Amino acid sequence: MSDQLTNDNIMAALSQVRDPEIGRDLVSLGMVKGIDINGTAVDLTVELTTPACPLKAKIESDIVEGLEALGASAVRVDWASNVKRSFGGPAADLIPGVRNTIAVASGKGGVGKTTVAVNLAVSLARDGARVGLLDADITGPNVPLMMGTGGAHVTGSGGRVNPVISHGVKMMSIQYFLTGDAPVIWRGPLIHSAIQQFLRDVEWGELDYLVIDLPPGTGDAALSISQLIPLSGAVIVTTPQEVSLLDARKAIAMFNKVNVRTFGVVENMSGFVCPDCGGEHDIFGSGGGTTIARELGLEVLGRIPIEPGVRSGSDAGVPITSAQHPAADASAAAAAMRELARTVAGRVSVVAAPFAEAATA
Repeated sequence: MSDQLTNDNIMAALSQVRDPEIGRDLVSLGMVKGIDINGTAVDLTVELTTPACPLKAKIESDIVEGLEALGASAVRVDWASNVKRSFGGPAADLIPGVRNTIAVASGKGGVGKTTVAVNLAVSLARDGARVGLLDADITGPNVPLMMGTGGAHVTGSGGRVNPVISHGVKMMSIQYFLTGDAPVIWRGPLIHSAIQQFLRDVEWGELDYLVIDLPPGTGDAALSISQLIPLSGAVIVTTPQEVSLLDARKAIAMFNKVNVRTFGVVENMSGFVCPDCGGEHDIFGSGGGTTIARELGLEVLGRIPIEPGVRSGSDAGVPITSAQHPAADASAAAAAMRELARTVAGRVSVVAAPFAEAATA
């Protein structure tokens, strides 16, 4: 055993390793949960702020480098996770078991907003998080089709409703209460009431993330969600062409007015790679997401290419990021969606850090 490999020295070395998202060291964040020294081999457990940590490899590399400098010949890191809550206050009592809420919005329809919301939820669940997906598009509910639960109906007792579960995600949608293609022709107050019931009367249980698929535009559902519960932040989906960017600006402005932070912009349908010639074609233009992000001081969270598998998977109820999709591990779009989910999870962790400190103070 190296004379330097003591518990105190190891903790001192780990205090120099920072969580790249939060910008603070592992020790002050309470992320080091156990150290076992066996000769010159060190095993330790690190508790991440999200199982979908986007920079886990960077953290591990820094840990290994720091401990090898003390004389460790082998370093093994076991990972755990504890997702912190990113809000508090009376409004949070409507969803007591939910730790974080992510609104997925767009200024206009047809940009793939629900596709992004579905794959964001499935990706987070695949990484080990407890995830719910609320279909807040009351008049145009598409989540059940994309998640393969179009014919499902809810059950419950005592005035409480059980969510439908698919691909590891708990879900609720008005579609689960309808028969066939029955339309929902409701005015604003009824939409508000339905969303309130989906939040209050559904047995969501303990969730790390509740992803909320909002209808396009800046109407009743978006305002209702913003008024009823605290939102950790919003993800804005756009396509590169100017008409989509114009409406995306309006969606961002709406969230600013209701004091909801925007995590950033997702540029969907950002390019098509021809499977025959390998050439990339910008069918809807290029760089629009970067332009609007730079203009408004936001981040481009991800760029999702066009792939036939995304459409076919959604139609079949098997999202491209699901382990059940045959192309999940070979798809560029799936890889981009998985990376998007980790990026968003990282941004949520940054928002949650001050609340976690206040809770332990």
